[in-house]
Amino acid sequence: MAALLRSGTRVLVILVLLVTLVSASSQSSFERQLSVQLNPGRTSPPGGDLLHVRALGDNDTLHYLFCSQGAPTLLLVHTNSSSSTVQVDWPLFLARNTSGSLRVEPESSILSSTAVVFSRLLEYDDVNDTADPTSDLFPPYELQNFTWARLNLTGDGARLCGAVTNASSGVLCLQLSVFESDGRGQTWPRLLHTSNSSQLEVWIDGLLPRATRSRFLLELQSVGGAYPLSRVEVHRSIDDEYTPSIFKASHWVSAANGSSDGRSFVQWKPVAYRRSDPALEEATPCSHSEPRPQSAGTTAAASGLVRAFYSALDPVGINVSFGLAGEPFYNSTGFLSWTLVVGVGSPPVDSFSPLVVAIMAVALGSLVLLLLLGGLWVGLSKKPADSTTAYEPIN
Repeated sequence: MAALLRSGTRVLVILVLLVTLVSASSQSSFERQLSVQLNPGRTSPPGGDLLHVRALGDNDTLHYLFCSQGAPTLLLVHTNSSSSTVQVDWPLFLARNTSGSLRVEPESSILSSTAVVFSRLLEYDDVNDTADPTSDLFPPYELQNFTWARLNLTGDGARLCGAVTNASSGVLCLQLSVFESDGRGQTWPRLLHTSNSSQLEVWIDGLLPRATRSRFLLELQSVGGAYPLSRVEVHRSIDDEYTPSIFKASHWVSAANGSSDGRSFVQWKPVAYRRSDPALEEATPCSHSEPRPQSAGTTAAASGLVRAFYSALDPVGINVSFGLAGEPFYNSTGFLSWTLVVGVGSPPVDSFSPLVVAIMAVALGSLVLLLLLGGLWVGLSKKPADSTTAYEPIN
């Protein structure tokens, strides 16, 4: 009995320690200092804005550059120096025909760089409700040809909205957020982020569809240095506490194996929302194509930032399609939003939250307690064995 009690006590202690460790691990011990600068060295350049967010660490720096010169582009440069800087040659940058007009110095401090270009919005008429985008495609919306408003600074980030030139209604917007420390988005899909990552929310609002059964795809292109993004991995989970009904996350990463140092990633959950205030009933699944090589010349022409920073391009592109067969069409609400995270290192992975671990600990602890009480009851109710024999001696 004493051994049973000692064993049960050890199990309870382990459960308590597990809850404590999970709670402690959910709190970040590393923070970055953020500084935001719009159009460094220039005031309101023609053709679009350039936002620079500098995220300073103890011995490294992340440079986030968000630009609307052409197609919206986010460039993330990671350096091993806490004093690295961004230099822009504005006449060459605005000409959009010279590589090296935007530099991160010293160049030798650069560990990795990745650019994500939001290149095209595609629309198709899903007449048979099959969610097959290979047929009935309308001419694509080239985002480099949108009329983009000035960047609107929002704390540690910015909002960019644009419209089809000469269109009477509808916008496509991107909201960039950069983080000092680890955390989670406040609204669904509540993506996990770290101090080494940023978040981009993309939404279409009020764009006039060209068919009554329209569905949309968003084309993204990536340009990298030594470790370009070339494959998408799908990671599964058994916990949907933060994104109800979604048990997967997609990671667009480098194909190289080994350490994640010096590499970048793009991460998202395969869900979009049909309302600006996300709710479970307005969630719609999304899917992605396999990454494919793109034309270097087309990418350079689309993004002024990519052309300014990279001397050699090897772009890779994917399409993210919104809505599956049987799901409501875009016309049902005239709104779509999708969120992704862009960062360096390994993509953050969801684990059981302290609440879920606490519930599991309580359940297991209750089971252990019942076993202890049962064993105690059996031990106390057991009668001493009769010392007399059941047989009478034979005379």
